Amino acid sequence: MFTKTVKVAVPFVWFGMVMAISFMEAPLKFRAPGITIPLGLGIGRLVFFTLNKMEIVCALLLLFGFVRERTNSRTMSITFGTAFLILLLETVWILPMLNVRTDQVIAGTASPFSNLHIIYIVFDAIKLISLAILGVSTTRRMISGEHNETGH
Repeated sequence: MFTKTVKVAVPFVWFGMVMAISFMEAPLKFRAPGITIPLGLGIGRLVFFTLNKMEIVCALLLLFGFVRERTNSRTMSITFGTAFLILLLETVWILPMLNVRTDQVIAGTASPFSNLHIIYIVFDAIKLISLAILGVSTTRRMISGEHNETGH
């Protein structure tokens, strides 16, 4: 039962964290009184570093659930794989590059525009869609599985 609970709950928790941080906190932070660009970037770096570590925990919990309970549908496997791959790309490629860019912006040496934030936003949007589909499909599967097991 623990594995099923993990597979149902974690996609929604992960979804909520990404939605709250990437699509609410990040853009609103710079509208707060007294927040300068360097201060906002410093806060953002800390918040996104922590979010990334929590996402890794969620991904590992889901991986454990998928390996432990091998009754995964194709939809579940594809959507989890998509979220996992995006997280991997963000962790090893985009976030390190954004950290370099943040240092450059704070130092005043950054070029005026970068596609990195747009790529990160697109990746997070795809990840959110994947996590929503994963959460719904695992919930449906658990409900239908329980329904069949009880004979009702």
